Amino acid sequence: MDNYVTIIYFAVLLGIFYFLIIRPQQQRQKKHQQTINSLEPNQKITTIGGIMGTVVRVKDETITLKIAENVKIEVLKSSVASINEDTN
Repeated sequence: MDNYVTIIYFAVLLGIFYFLIIRPQQQRQKKHQQTINSLEPNQKITTIGGIMGTVVRVKDETITLKIAENVKIEVLKSSVASINEDTN
């Protein structure tokens, strides 16, 4: 009888662990991947490092950002934190 209680207790702990930690992380990763896949030129983005700029070109693994007049940088797509909506 004690073995069944231990197994049930362990299964409940694994279920709680899955729904509180693993599943939300997978959902965040899926949303981030969708954000990266939806990048297009002329979108305003913010990188993980806090750099804000406008997408100029999208390549397989990188994007080119215009961060100031005549200043363009190339960053990894994975470093994109968010796509900023126009407030104009």
